[in-house]
Amino acid sequence: MKNLIKGLSSVALAVALAGCTVGGTAGTPTSTTQATTNDSKKYTVGILQLVQHPALDAATKGFKEVLSDEFGDNVTFDEQNAAGDTATANTIAASLVGENCDLILANATAALQAVSSATSDIPVLGTAVTDYGAALSLKDYDASKAIGTNVSGTSDGISYEAQVELFTELVPDAKSVGILYCSAEPNSVVQAEEMKKQLSKAGYSVKDFAFSDSNDISSVTQTACQDSDVIYIPTDNTAASCTESINNVAEPAGVPIIAAEEGIASGCGIATLSISYYELGKQTGEMAVKILKGEEKVSAMPVESQTELTKEYVKSRCDKLGIKVPDTYTAIEE
Repeated sequence: MKNLIKGLSSVALAVALAGCTVGGTAGTPTSTTQATTNDSKKYTVGILQLVQHPALDAATKGFKEVLSDEFGDNVTFDEQNAAGDTATANTIAASLVGENCDLILANATAALQAVSSATSDIPVLGTAVTDYGAALSLKDYDASKAIGTNVSGTSDGISYEAQVELFTELVPDAKSVGILYCSAEPNSVVQAEEMKKQLSKAGYSVKDFAFSDSNDISSVTQTACQDSDVIYIPTDNTAASCTESINNVAEPAGVPIIAAEEGIASGCGIATLSISYYELGKQTGEMAVKILKGEEKVSAMPVESQTELTKEYVKSRCDKLGIKVPDTYTAIEE
């Protein structure tokens, strides 16, 4: 009898062990347990933001909110700012790669260039990057298709034709346009070239006024004001961080500035055709969630952009310059 009981116990034990090894070896969790384990996985997400200014800050905020809402305490951010310095951006990028982050957000063009040069393995998402082809020196870049590497993201590019409408609606008597931008930023160079073509088609006399860095921005702005009826500034990170310096020259000169994004318009401009950088950041965050959850591969994800645009104006500057603003424009909070 004792042997029979021992035998039955052995069978029961074998059955119990067999129940633990369905779909795998002993000790391997069942599919239900595995799902719970995956849901509680910890993620480290690196963030390299080129410089602090409202547009980029809003993009980072939106990005983090989406991931925090999805993963809660299971996502940790290593957020760093390069203070507008390319060498610092490269150092930070190398540091984030060294930490073996699960994914890295590169906020602005120079940040994307730094991170993409530092890794070809870790998924990298850019945001607030206007032209990925120019930023990454890609030949025959097609924005509708995936880049095919470890890099994707969102673009803040806006139709150049649509931006020209701001000139015809707000400064209809203007004849000459000066394009003010940083020559060290590839995206700014591309925007300047494209905007110059569209403004020329519209009958304006257009001239470039490029500064190399923040040190000569005031003197170049002074020259631009002397030679232009109105100034255009693309989504330029250096200009965005120096709007006070630009405004200190342009406002006394009485020269209106039309900008490609809200932050620059708020700091020194009269109007912009703007996207929401907060929403752009959220859109990038949604891409990141799909990558981290294994639902999509970054190499198969085309660069995304926003289609909802808002014509915005700065009431105080428009009033000072006597500019009549159509009802279709929304006032930027001052």
